[in-house]
Amino acid sequence: MSLFDIYRRRQRDRELYGDRLPPNQKVVDDWPVLTYGATPRIDLEKWRLRLFGEVEEEKEFTWQEFLALPRVTVRSDVHCVTGWSKMDNEWEGVLVKELLKHVRLRPAAKSVMVHCYGGYTTNVLLDDLLRDDVLLAYRHNGQDLTPEHGWPLRLVVPHLYFWKSAKWVRGLEFLPEDRPGFWETYGYHIRGDPWKEERYS
Repeated sequence: MSLFDIYRRRQRDRELYGDRLPPNQKVVDDWPVLTYGATPRIDLEKWRLRLFGEVEEEKEFTWQEFLALPRVTVRSDVHCVTGWSKMDNEWEGVLVKELLKHVRLRPAAKSVMVHCYGGYTTNVLLDDLLRDDVLLAYRHNGQDLTPEHGWPLRLVVPHLYFWKSAKWVRGLEFLPEDRPGFWETYGYHIRGDPWKEERYS
């Protein structure tokens, strides 16, 4: 594809999606798989979601306990730091705000380290995590997530670059200050706002 073709495609995408499309992103129809390391094999009988750190009392959910929480459907766009965007995704899962009704945060809690099966981590400010459309999702566009896309559970933070929407989530650690996760230690931006092009630090 020539530079002119790329320019015309971006112009077309801008006309179609307007302010929904951050700067220097192109819309794709497929869903690229980008992962560091192998896809973990997860046994749902042993799966746990742990809430810990700056909380009055730690809380742990089994898979069945998590599925029993009130579920929602959220429609949002995906913006990858590598330059592609996938529009109009439908996610089904549990809002983070709903999940946090089951713990009492200490006043010191300001940020969250998201821990994942496979060893991946990413940091998200608590204010970002508590937005009304941020959820822990297990279904996408009417189908269970595939293992490559984060089954059984992935975080979805629509207003940040997609590396913040961590796959294979197993824990939320509440922290008194923000600190870098995996990709952030390798030079990715500490927050990752697509509209400000916060790709790298």
